[in-house]
Amino acid sequence: MNSGNSAPTEGWRLPTRIAFRFGVVYFGLFCLLLTFIPLTLLGLLGRWVHRLGGTWAVAPADPITGWVGRRFFGVDAVLHQDSGAGDQTANWMLAFCVLVVAAVAAIVWTAFDRRPAHPRLWAWFTLFLRLCLAGQMVGFGIAKLIPTQMPGPTLAQLLQPYGELSPASVLWLQVGSSQPYEMALGAVEVVAGLLLFVPRTAVLGALASLLGMAQVLLLNLTFDIPEKLLAGHLLLISLILLGPYCARLFDLFLRQRPSPPLTTPALFADARRNRIAVGVQIAVALWVVLGGYDRWQVWQEQYGPDSPKSELYGIWEVREFTLDGQRSLPLTTDENRWQRLVFDDPGAATYQRMNGELVAARAEFRPGGQVILRDESGQPFATLSTERAVPDRLSLRGTLCGHLLAVDLERVDPGSFTLKSRGFHWVQDYPYFR
Repeated sequence: MNSGNSAPTEGWRLPTRIAFRFGVVYFGLFCLLLTFIPLTLLGLLGRWVHRLGGTWAVAPADPITGWVGRRFFGVDAVLHQDSGAGDQTANWMLAFCVLVVAAVAAIVWTAFDRRPAHPRLWAWFTLFLRLCLAGQMVGFGIAKLIPTQMPGPTLAQLLQPYGELSPASVLWLQVGSSQPYEMALGAVEVVAGLLLFVPRTAVLGALASLLGMAQVLLLNLTFDIPEKLLAGHLLLISLILLGPYCARLFDLFLRQRPSPPLTTPALFADARRNRIAVGVQIAVALWVVLGGYDRWQVWQEQYGPDSPKSELYGIWEVREFTLDGQRSLPLTTDENRWQRLVFDDPGAATYQRMNGELVAARAEFRPGGQVILRDESGQPFATLSTERAVPDRLSLRGTLCGHLLAVDLERVDPGSFTLKSRGFHWVQDYPYFR
């Protein structure tokens, strides 16, 4: 290995050549077909392409993945385009297909290509992996730096018992309950991605990405987050980028011995072209960062303090519930009575039954103080008129499933929940767990 350049210039051993050729085909296809990497690198243009179909690369492969799934694994591997999960059966089947294609391609390539090494292709392949990993790190980071990936608990989630939460919800709400913590996680990922874009700092960026993705993969595995396939591959890409430098990093950090400069492979033999290439990589980094503007819009429209709220925003505790003139007592066995009614997003509502069950609904507000509640299929089940003599009191009159309904409610202060009110304390004589 040349001391001034990390690209291998001597003849490679046969296993190295086969592994390299396999990696070029496998990771090339994976990054282009199974992830949002192309959309991230498109920056501001990515949102328009995504609207055309963010799963454009996977969906056309449905006939192939479906056949492979049924033939070899006995599963139905059809992509669910209404799902944002990255660990769908179709994704795993496509990854398997890419694996097989890469293995065959590596064997055929090796059989017909007698070159002892691919130093220039190694340089370009390294650049490809760096840009793919960098784009994903910056994209993931901005989604946390502008805290939209893991938003804080909704009003309805404040009422949900902890034991009924899925592991994924526990992780999401744990991070989302502390915006500074989420933003700090995002800042680390953004910095790692930006370091990857610059050749001189790419090794440091790969090391930071390795540590960051190791944590992400661990969380995905232990909290059952459906992005294990992507996180695992990003971790592998970090390891590939660090591979040529492992001996030097070992000497530097553990053996405390001098190490030659850590340089990335040169794309061109001409110094001027290499300088232009560096400038292009930095320009791509800026373009990817600008693509994070979408996250700022999402923050403003959905999660920020000035985001639109329901006309009846709040958690409303039912004080009196009368159905067909009969006053219902607050019994947990009553299947008709409500315990609470929650209005959060402009077009949404949630009512809580007496047994604690939370039922999501749609809310349509009409002029004159009328609100229509619909079930998830869109069918109306309640038509109510609203009256608020004082801000924290609400009266509803109308029909519920064809029965006359009268409900009196009182607003619950969200600050009364410990999760919202506990805050931060420098000095604590005793730990506070409730």
